[in-house]
Amino acid sequence: MNISVKSVHFHADTKLVNHVEKKLSRLGRVFDRIVDVEVHLKLQETGGKFQDKIAEIRMHVPGGWLMDKKTGKTFESAINASTETLRRQLTRYKEKLYGFTNEKMTDEGPSA
Repeated sequence: MNISVKSVHFHADTKLVNHVEKKLSRLGRVFDRIVDVEVHLKLQETGGKFQDKIAEIRMHVPGGWLMDKKTGKTFESAINASTETLRRQLTRYKEKLYGFTNEKMTDEGPSA
C-alpha cells in the first residue's frame, strides 16, 4: 500500500505524517488489497483565521475508490475519525466482494 500525504496552506511535520501512516497501515489488516492511499490535509479558513483542520482520505481498492472527509480541531482527531469511517467502508466493501461467504478470493475470481 502506497501512502501519499499532501498538505495545503502549511507544512506537515514528520510526527503528523507518521501518525497518518500508522493509522492507515492498520487498515491493511481489514483488507490487504489496498492499492494506494491519498491523504490531503487542509486548513479551513473561518472569518479570516485558519481554525478547523480537514483530513480528506481517498483509498484506491480493486474496482474503485473509497473516500472520507472529516473536520476537527486537530489533524489527529480528523484523521482518527476518518480512518474509523474508512474501516467500516472497507468492511462493507469486503463483504460485498466476497459475497458474505468465507470462500477465498483469487485474482481470477471466487474459487469454484
